[in-house]
Amino acid sequence: QVQLVQSGGGSAQAGGSLTLSCVVSPYINSMGCMGWFRQTPGKDREGVAAIDKDYRVRHADSVKGRFTISKNAAKSTLYLVMHDLKPEDSGIYYCAAEADGDYCNSPVTPAGFDYWGQGTQVTVSS
Repeated sequence: QVQLVQSGGGSAQAGGSLTLSCVVSPYINSMGCMGWFRQTPGKDREGVAAIDKDYRVRHADSVKGRFTISKNAAKSTLYLVMHDLKPEDSGIYYCAAEADGDYCNSPVTPAGFDYWGQGTQVTVSS
């Protein structure tokens, strides 16, 4: 049974940094594209970043240069490192995985992702 368990997040001041983690079981390399999404009240869930089996990455324009997605196969963990945070980065962040596939679609959308983490709140104050 595939499980994605998130940790990290919390509160930060504008300009600060936070890191999100997502432990994947049984094994991260058995997954296809993996991504981070965020959701705010009244808005659709939006793709923030994605990484495929060969570690190719995509980042949304709104976070390019500030957020970095990565994965550590030995720890079976997906990360999102967030720097220079802005109040508009606030929301509930979810990690997600596709059951298979070699590439991530562009743009990254929730459709096609089969497994989801429980979500974690990120709040950035000005």
